[in-house]
Amino acid sequence: MSYLKFDKNLLINLDQSLPKEILRTNKAGAYHCTTVTGCNTRKQHGLLVIPIKEMNNDNFVLLSSLDETVIQHGAPFNLGIHRYKNGVYSPNGHKYLREFNCDTVPKLTYRVGGVILTKEKVFVAHENRILIKYTLVEAHSPTTLQFQPFLAFRNAASLCMENDQLDTTYEETENGVSFCLYKGYPRLYMQFNHKAEFVYEPHWYNGIEYIKDLAREEPFSEDLWVPGYFQLPIKKGESIIFSASTEPAKPRSFSTTFDKEAEERTKRTSFYNCLKNSAKQCYLKDGNNHYLLAGYPWFKIIARDLFVALPGTTLAIDHREDYEKIMKTALDALHKYIQTGETDKTIQDIHLPDIPLWAAWCIQQYFKFFGASETIEKYGKALEEIINFILDEKQRNLYINEDGLLSTNGTIESVTWMDSTFNGKPLLPRTGFIVEFNALWYNALMFASTLFKDAEQKPARIQEWEALAERLKVAFTNTFMNDYGYLYDYVDGTYTDLSVRPNMIIAAGCDFSPLDRVQRKKILDIVTRELLTPMGLRTLSPKSYGYNPFFEGNPERRAHVYFNGPTRPWLTGFYTDAYLKVFGRSGVAFLRRMLIGYEDDMTKGCIGSLSELYDGNPPYTGHGAISFAPNIGEVLRSIYALKSFEV
Repeated sequence: MSYLKFDKNLLINLDQSLPKEILRTNKAGAYHCTTVTGCNTRKQHGLLVIPIKEMNNDNFVLLSSLDETVIQHGAPFNLGIHRYKNGVYSPNGHKYLREFNCDTVPKLTYRVGGVILTKEKVFVAHENRILIKYTLVEAHSPTTLQFQPFLAFRNAASLCMENDQLDTTYEETENGVSFCLYKGYPRLYMQFNHKAEFVYEPHWYNGIEYIKDLAREEPFSEDLWVPGYFQLPIKKGESIIFSASTEPAKPRSFSTTFDKEAEERTKRTSFYNCLKNSAKQCYLKDGNNHYLLAGYPWFKIIARDLFVALPGTTLAIDHREDYEKIMKTALDALHKYIQTGETDKTIQDIHLPDIPLWAAWCIQQYFKFFGASETIEKYGKALEEIINFILDEKQRNLYINEDGLLSTNGTIESVTWMDSTFNGKPLLPRTGFIVEFNALWYNALMFASTLFKDAEQKPARIQEWEALAERLKVAFTNTFMNDYGYLYDYVDGTYTDLSVRPNMIIAAGCDFSPLDRVQRKKILDIVTRELLTPMGLRTLSPKSYGYNPFFEGNPERRAHVYFNGPTRPWLTGFYTDAYLKVFGRSGVAFLRRMLIGYEDDMTKGCIGSLSELYDGNPPYTGHGAISFAPNIGEVLRSIYALKSFEV
């Protein structure tokens, strides 16, 4: 039985099928994304979307879609689908769909009369190339296929309008043609594994609408240019492979490349394999550097998200080598920042005050897999540098008081992960003593002290670390623990923020926590009672002022709601850690039931992945980035943690 499979009844019902999206990446920043029917519903959708370094490394949609037409006895049957003004869909290719299956690669099955045609897609690793394989499974008479490419050549965050500035000339290449509509863009090569006739018949298709953008109250209508169509016959049992790429290729290699790429894909036949596949899609290689993309379709490489997501997206799925490659690139960038104050051009936000804390936590996760000696060998110097960097108050906007507590100014710019802004100003100005900053700081001091305890060569300041940690433990509970049994979210002078937010779970979940078991349990109780949902922890309790669970409306409204109710699955990792520390084996069954909500989401939204955030109230609809690395990583890390309790 297939895990990711939809039948005709669902596919032809656009209310059910259009919310379901698919994502394929090349592990170098490029991607293909659309709905299971092939109808694009957001401006970031496209058949070939690539980052262009010369243009701020933003993503650009080159090829929006490819409409296929089956011709028999002179009668055309167009398999494409687009939405136009007033909710009109044309053509209605979805009515020919019989099945969607994505256990290995996305595969659509169409039936047109006596014709059965399958369509499979792969994105070639580390190449800006998508391959689409069409196989004629059944036909009782001569069959011809036509292909209309819808060209965009625009930033993925903008829209295209009909204009007379495009370059309409094309160049012939082997079994295809190439276009470059605007100066500065790479050429788009469209080729087939068989000789195809190209008929130049240019036409603008105006008023194509994207319903996701419409719902977000953003610009949602664009015009796309179609240069003409390709045409070639196909025989029963024969496969035709289409290639769209920024480089020409040898058509005879398409079949071999397709089979090789399909074989290397993780079979998405289980919840775990779906997440594993999604994790690997976020890997990114650029020359000798390796990164972890925060998410698709619009996130770039963000320091905090990288360190949070890395253990789960690599170590928890037995990808040690990828952890070490990505960590080397990230720590090199952090080291450069520590030594010179120079921020990295690729890894965003590496200057923020909590980044060294998350880096230390990330190193700690490596230790839990491979022990002290290997951790010291690989990351000992980096960890020592991080601790002393903070201790010496050289980190920008991070200060230490006499008790060891860290403080920061969050009123001018957002400095925590709750970083929503509007008109350049923080909407949630968490400032002063931040609860997760100090929990991570205590955890880092204790981890570093413990790691080097039995080492032959100890850091020069290890005793200073230990002494500071002792003072910090007392100061933490005195500062953050309130009379209601949970932790203030932040403390600024005499102001104590009573909002019930999930940041306290980080304090309860850290391996070295300033809290005792009783205190951890009290926090778990309130987090479970007020914040836990099937899709993670709410960012604000329904009992707290300002709670708004639904992430919808215009950009301003969404910015205000962002951290005031919707849930974040990545916090599940710390919740799992805290729960197991308090309840041990007796908590395993509960945690396994908790993860069922995520498994149910595998066939919703971006199938096989987890969205950036979810509504805080039922039905817990997903929003934001359709595939978000920290969520994927921390759910995978939770799954791994539960495995240690298996008999």
